Parts: sequence; structure tokens; C-alpha cells
Amino acid sequence: MNKIYPSAAEALKGLVANDQLLAVGGFGLCGIPEALIDALRDSGVKNLTVISNNAGVDGFGLGKLLETRQISKMISSYVGENKEFERQYLAGELQLEFTPQGTLAEKLRAGGAGIPAFFTKTGVGTLVAEGKELREFDGETYVMERSLVPEVSLVKAFRADKAGNLQFRLTARNFNPAVAVAGKICVVEVEEIVETGAMHPDEIHLPGIYVHRIVHNPNPEKRIEKRTITDKAGA
Repeated sequence: MNKIYPSAAEALKGLVANDQLLAVGGFGLCGIPEALIDALRDSGVKNLTVISNNAGVDGFGLGKLLETRQISKMISSYVGENKEFERQYLAGELQLEFTPQGTLAEKLRAGGAGIPAFFTKTGVGTLVAEGKELREFDGETYVMERSLVPEVSLVKAFRADKAGNLQFRLTARNFNPAVAVAGKICVVEVEEIVETGAMHPDEIHLPGIYVHRIVHNPNPEKRIEKRTITDKAGA
């Protein structure tokens, strides 16, 4: 089965549609599927609910989809770097489901594992728990969280072989594996593609059984979210 597609647009063809629940990997601007996000924007689909740890920045990453108003709801844990996100939310133009970061990661992991819900102490006694089932275990109160199973997951990996086995680099490994396993369909953008068997088994972070389509993007922009300069003279 050939999983490699000639472009990001072709990789999304026939998969994305209006009103979908999608998950997008990345942590800040690290490990975001830049080409797939651009192709999703260019597809013109709208009224999307997007699961992502964050919403990119103004003019880059998911920020591009906010500018075109293709996202109607975000399920996120951090959105502080995007002024357009803030503006739309405060103006009532965008729905937001704030989710604690660890809970968000577990909701994706559980979705991929076939676990429909789980209980956690995180958020008990706060707005996060409003309207949700509470239950006591060993004298402690827990809130029930439903898992997340997006229709399509968009993922960024460093390397893939032709069977779809993936290797991630550093911070890009935070959310991308969980996003990949949660989706009913997983599309992956990679910087390198090698022959099946070229990667040592210990280098494989996610088996190809979870991967449906691959697109090669050898030269991603990899923009820096916040550039910090150290004054060596004053150090």
C-alpha cells in the first residue's frame, strides 16, 4: 500500500470537509505540520473544531485558519500567543473549550486506546468541572473527562519510512504521537522519507499501523515563536 502522496493538498484530498473535528500536532510552533495546515486553509473547508495544544501565532500555523475564519471552535490548553484568537474569543466569534494540558494529552491518548472516558482530579472545583460527572474514589473527588477521537489528525514527524513508521525529534514528540493515534485517519508531514527497514527499531517512536498518508516537506520554515537574545557581554 503506497502511503506517500505528492503534495499536502493531495494528501488531504477526499478527507477534509466542513464541520469536522480535527486534531493538529505541535507544541507552540515546534512540530506543527506547516504544509498540511496551509493545504487545509487552501481547501476552503469551514466550521472546523480543532483540537490542538495551542493555536499558533498571528499569521502562522493555526493562526492562518483563524484569520480565514475556518475554525469555529478550539479545544486547547494554551492560546496566549495569538492576538486574533483572543479578539475572536472575546468578541464571541469563536468557541473555546479550555482543557488542562495533561488532561488534553490524556483525552487524545485515551481516544487512541479505545477508552471512552476517564476520571482525573485535575479541574475539580473549577470551571473545568462544571456540568461534568463527579465521583469519589478513596475519599477524593474526581471529574469524568470524555476522550477525543478526531475524524482526521494532522501530524508532523522528522522521519518516516515507506511503511509509515515514524521518528519524532525532541519537543515535537510532546503531542504529535497522541494526536496520531487518536485520529480515525492520520496524515503525516515529514522532513525525511527512507526505505522500509532503514530505521533501527529503537528509532521508531510510532508504528506505521497508525499512519494512513504521508507527505514530504523537506524544508519547513520552523519559525521561532519567541526569539530570546542573551547579552554575552553582560553575562
